[in-house]
Amino acid sequence: MSKPLGIAVAGLGTVGAGVVRLLAEHGDLLAQRCGRPIKLVAVSARDKERKRDIDLSGVAWRDDPLALVKEPGVDVVVELIGGSDGVAKKLVEAAIAAGKPVVTANKALLALHGTAIALAAEKAGVALGYEASVAGGIPIIKALREGLVGNKITRLYGILNGTCNYILSTMRESGRDFADVLAEAQAHGYAEADPSFDIDGVDAAHKLAILTSVAFGAPVNFAGVHVEGIRQISALDIEFARELGYRIKLLGLARRTENGIEQRVHPCMVPLDAPIAHVEGVFNAIVAEGDYVGKTLFQGRGAGAGPTASAVVADLVDIARGARLPTFAVPANALSREGAAPMQRHVGAYYVRLMVRDQPGVIAAVAAALRDEQVSMQSMIQRGRSLEQGSVPVVLTTHETEEAGMMKAIKRIAELDAVVEPPCVIRLEQI
Repeated sequence: MSKPLGIAVAGLGTVGAGVVRLLAEHGDLLAQRCGRPIKLVAVSARDKERKRDIDLSGVAWRDDPLALVKEPGVDVVVELIGGSDGVAKKLVEAAIAAGKPVVTANKALLALHGTAIALAAEKAGVALGYEASVAGGIPIIKALREGLVGNKITRLYGILNGTCNYILSTMRESGRDFADVLAEAQAHGYAEADPSFDIDGVDAAHKLAILTSVAFGAPVNFAGVHVEGIRQISALDIEFARELGYRIKLLGLARRTENGIEQRVHPCMVPLDAPIAHVEGVFNAIVAEGDYVGKTLFQGRGAGAGPTASAVVADLVDIARGARLPTFAVPANALSREGAAPMQRHVGAYYVRLMVRDQPGVIAAVAAALRDEQVSMQSMIQRGRSLEQGSVPVVLTTHETEEAGMMKAIKRIAELDAVVEPPCVIRLEQI
């Protein structure tokens, strides 16, 4: 058997401890599968005294993560610190400069600096593994770079954030509203004390930017992602979605258009007959559409110690085997330079919920705003008077229309005296 592959792990949180545990439990199996042992040589974390339930005997501890790069016997650096800048970025750059492969689960780092890091890694002739940065244990990066490499990917979309999916699933199942379910998610550890990164769509946008680069051979462009979260979704919207034959999911969607590469993260009305509509709880799911293979669905746990550690170790096995692919499926210096498609040029159908005073002329004023912006209404649902609130919900759906015109119409509608709260707008996706 060949010389062991020596690794250093920076960051011993949930994922880092999971990686150490997996390597210990499956060491013999991994050695058989990649032809050489994978040996943990050194680690670094903020708190050496913290109880982690992992065996670090015989493993070097370094308070400074950057010291791992020069640690004797370390062939690969595993960065599990997190954050788009700071020590995580410095560690990755230092490892690459030293000619050492890097494995990372850091989606924020790659979303903001992925192209530059990939260029540096390929120039240095070292592998950059990042399977764990997107969708936890789902091997979607490997699928796009290898399994689907013979296809031209035409569209990619999916549930990329388990926290949002749990909240929306629980709202539908329980009939409770957003704030109540969010508090429950925080109590169960599915949402952070500050959940904005998840519920405002930023986490999903980081992941979509990475997937888009792999799928379409383009530079990572987080700034080009249109991002909306789920704060505005109410139990009322969940119920209206059911009535209309949809479920609400926070999706990340990407496709190549005549206006550039479109990247969107926002709540969607998904038809009930779409398989992704039935992916519930903390699970993630991604659909990739290829010109030869058609639709392929990948589903699994998108976070947690086990699934994410599984993805990290998969990258380590590839490195141990000597496999090294272009970071984003094509060489970084050959990535296309297509721009981002302006969201204003997006064409689609819409669901709009209004809370209005029940008085004459309201519907006519709403219809006029839509008409003046060339938005064609498809259907309307109007409920009776609410004695408690003095307002009633009015729901309408539209035919396909351009985003710019729709948003102008929504702005005019929101300014009507009879509209008592900001309109809730959700895009209808035919997937």
